[in-house]
Amino acid sequence: MKPHIFFDARAMRLHLLDQRLLPNEQKYFVCANVDDVVYAIKNMVVRGAPAIGVTAAWGCVLAAANAPDGSIWRDKVEADLNRLASSRPTAVNLVWAIKKMRGLFNNRDLPDHLQQKWLAAASEIENEDRHICQAIGKNGESLIQDGDTILTHCNAGALATAGYGTALGIIRAAWDAGKKVSVIADETRPLLQGARLTAFELSEDGIPVQIACDNACATLLSQGRVNLVIAGADRVAANGDTANKIGTFGVAIIAKYFNVPFYIACPLSTIDISCPNGASIPIEERGEEEVTIMAGKRIAPTGVGACNFAFDVTPAPLISGIVTEYGILRAPFEKSIAMAIRGAAGA
Repeated sequence: MKPHIFFDARAMRLHLLDQRLLPNEQKYFVCANVDDVVYAIKNMVVRGAPAIGVTAAWGCVLAAANAPDGSIWRDKVEADLNRLASSRPTAVNLVWAIKKMRGLFNNRDLPDHLQQKWLAAASEIENEDRHICQAIGKNGESLIQDGDTILTHCNAGALATAGYGTALGIIRAAWDAGKKVSVIADETRPLLQGARLTAFELSEDGIPVQIACDNACATLLSQGRVNLVIAGADRVAANGDTANKIGTFGVAIIAKYFNVPFYIACPLSTIDISCPNGASIPIEERGEEEVTIMAGKRIAPTGVGACNFAFDVTPAPLISGIVTEYGILRAPFEKSIAMAIRGAAGA
């Protein structure tokens, strides 16, 4: 698969593989300024919490590159960073990356100096994310046995990160270890990230994958056709409650009923210790047209609206473990999360 995030430092352009067009077309959306990056994040050109964080970091570089002359340049850069930070509300990596970049911005900086600092920092964030995903894969690979079938929801693969993936990173690590695994990917309405993106990634890697309608989950698990579920996360609260793509909560309930392990895979940067629980996580609502229109054609009667929550929250008691680069965190999550955050801070 082609790199889906590429920054051309010579031309000062951010190239994003347009995920809205996959799997039928592989075209890049080119960002020349912060307006373009905000559009790309809001309109799902790029999605997935870690990938959004990496994209936001490169957006900061473009803010510095396009800073105006004169005394107002700092105010303009700050305004651009604020617009980036508000482009999507649920994925915490967005704010995390901008906070990290902003921490390097000081009163002695001139635009050229800031641009060079942020170029190095954004590159580091992108490279670090790849290494983190590989560590998540290594830590989670032991959860999968030879011959297992794993159910996934939405896309938590290379396309949702800087590369390799979180949930799919674990599956890739198991496959690379010689385990003959297979995957069932929930289609994930309304934008079909499972059918379009997860299936695309796995098929490119030669890993056996089938697509299932979201509402087939209970039947699949009741028939014993799924050994474990692994999903990604857009924000994890301090108590382990986890926000992920809409429908994840329902999958977790069904997995609990049929005694199928349900795991979350995410970097520590997706854990928001300022959120005490899932009720504190903001849930994005998107436009009705994503539900009422498919492939350019309206599928609902004219005048009928739609509820379009982009995410839901899976309560911590439904989660068997949270796989991070630090290790597999288990209940009580308040304790294991706090220990992991402290351990990472002291590393």
